[in-house]
Amino acid sequence: MLMRHPHPELQFAYQLPYGAVVKPNGVQFSVYSRSATSMRLLLYKNVNDRDPSKVIEFDRDVDRWGDIWSIQVPNLKPGQLYHFQASGPFDPERGQRFDASARLIDPYAKALAGKFQSNEDGITRPPKCVVVDDSFDWEGDRHLRHDLSDSVIYEMHVRGFTKSKTAKIKNPGTYLGVIEKIPYLKALGVTAVELMPVHEFPIEATNGEKLERPNYWGYDPMAFFAPHRGYAAGKQPGAQVNEFKEMVKALHAAGIEVILDVVFNHTCEGNEQGPTLSFKGLENSVYYILSEQEHYTNYSGCGNTVNGNHPVVREMIFHCLRHWVHNYHVDGFRFDLASILSRDRHGNLVPNPPMVELIAEDPMLADTKIIAEAWDAAGAYQVGSFGDLRWAEWNGRFRDDVRGFWRGDGGTLGAVATRLAGSSDLYQHAGRAPFCSINFVTSHDGFTMNDLVSYRDKHNMANGEDNRDGDNHNISDNYGIEGPTRRRGIQSVRERQIKNMLSTLLLSQGVPMLVSGDEARRTQKGNNNAYCQDNDISWFDWRLVEKNESMVRFVQGLIKFRRDQPTMRRKKFLTGRPENGRKIPDVSWFNANGDALDWHQPELAMSAYLAAPLKADDPDGMGRDVVMFFNSTGERKTFNMPLHGRGMKWNLFVDTTAPSPADIYPDLDGPVPVSGQAIDLSYKGLMIYVSELVNQ
Repeated sequence: MLMRHPHPELQFAYQLPYGAVVKPNGVQFSVYSRSATSMRLLLYKNVNDRDPSKVIEFDRDVDRWGDIWSIQVPNLKPGQLYHFQASGPFDPERGQRFDASARLIDPYAKALAGKFQSNEDGITRPPKCVVVDDSFDWEGDRHLRHDLSDSVIYEMHVRGFTKSKTAKIKNPGTYLGVIEKIPYLKALGVTAVELMPVHEFPIEATNGEKLERPNYWGYDPMAFFAPHRGYAAGKQPGAQVNEFKEMVKALHAAGIEVILDVVFNHTCEGNEQGPTLSFKGLENSVYYILSEQEHYTNYSGCGNTVNGNHPVVREMIFHCLRHWVHNYHVDGFRFDLASILSRDRHGNLVPNPPMVELIAEDPMLADTKIIAEAWDAAGAYQVGSFGDLRWAEWNGRFRDDVRGFWRGDGGTLGAVATRLAGSSDLYQHAGRAPFCSINFVTSHDGFTMNDLVSYRDKHNMANGEDNRDGDNHNISDNYGIEGPTRRRGIQSVRERQIKNMLSTLLLSQGVPMLVSGDEARRTQKGNNNAYCQDNDISWFDWRLVEKNESMVRFVQGLIKFRRDQPTMRRKKFLTGRPENGRKIPDVSWFNANGDALDWHQPELAMSAYLAAPLKADDPDGMGRDVVMFFNSTGERKTFNMPLHGRGMKWNLFVDTTAPSPADIYPDLDGPVPVSGQAIDLSYKGLMIYVSELVNQ
């Protein structure tokens, strides 16, 4: 007789081999350094202490095992504050930059506490490392394991999501603040939040002074294993650890996965002029890619490049990913500037890079989603060719083609059709699926959706760089006036363009990613690079949810339809041929007259007929045929219903040219075509009709 042994309290944690490890009778500290001549452990009593209360010297003969320095200190407990300090050669020509006076952040630190302190004596005092006990009552929480093909991703900034006073919550700008807004996320219908960087990064200058334009986005890592202390509500050292876990557990209880935006391409230590805070002072030539002149390479555009394919660094990244997956229960990762992971120790792009392959094959990461930003700042662009079947990619081509089509750019008809159908040109040749394409029209980097239709040019003067920063190629328009306007005609076309692009995003094959606030028309006042704007420019203004309630309702309806409709979430590419059991192709394209589409026609008007999947791919019988009519011209068009659909009953689902509530019918009970076959559609408009259930 087969029996199951119950494990109601079983939790799987990942024990790190390095860093500060809590033992029954103390704490063991372990750190890697091949070239250090001596190592010290600095212990502090209080977070604001400028100098350690105790310095413990590692015995080179007793406390060094290979290239690992390790010592166990009795009677220490979680909450203990510490730094490392290493002596060794300062020889930049040979890649070594040891500084015997530097207080060093443990590369494996699980939490940091405090701030950078003033350095009048020339000694940089970074935040202190915290000894952390990983135990936590997860109450049976597990990874949700949503299929990637069923996902709707919501990119958000932990602080910016709730920092505004308009959020009206108890813990604004924190992990706990996110918990307070879970009902909103659940009502919106998203399946995952993709958090902009939450690993530690500097929030003040290294001399302790407050920055006029602080790092807001967080793409400047300082400690990869530690949740950012600035997003904690509690003030005690290490409070961020449990608060982050509470957030993940609460999101999971609401059915929402957590994906982290991770930055393994550079660190905040910068180039030759940058500070020595951690990696530089332990083994500079291992942690960074150096040029032949031993200068820092800059494939990241941020001063240095992490040496991700060095075995020691590769091991650290794997420990880090496993740490976040098994000790924090995160569900996946988006790798910033992931093409850097495809570069060898000399900076050359290589086929089948070991780092990329190992992430995909690691059995301890098998439950996770892995997403690449498949380019870097040095010219690599690998969209469509990054990694294997496990890797999904931010599809920058989708963004550009959808923007161009709805703006009215010539030659975009075929391109946008390919994006709607899942970008087979990018992924099918390698045997990858449509859900390898993470579709987006906007992201944190660039205009918000509202600004995309309100500004032709970037307006970044607030960043203090004379408007030189940020992308100049935005594929945007203002439709008559730059910025806000009261002219109703301009307001009307902007609103319908937002609906056009959101509809295209959420109803294309692939996986949609929506940027936090786009559903409520959040604006950054034309700033397309708000990396340093920790203020109302970047924060979510929650008054917009009520002001633009009709847009929020529109997005909710689109997400619900997508999640309900297997027609919009194919796991295999559309072929344009009939499937077994039906006489019509799975997808067909037509011109306004209802005839086969000429892809070379100059007119940006077409219809797409999507047939419901077969019963085998739709066991619940939810599939409907869908007809989408696109008019990106400047004039009204009359479309004929494609021959496939004549004689069927159709209900209007979306009309982006109609005022709310007639712009969307979430219950799929909209009016039938007036004449039965002819569809009248205004300029810059999109109409979508759905059939009755096909597989009932």
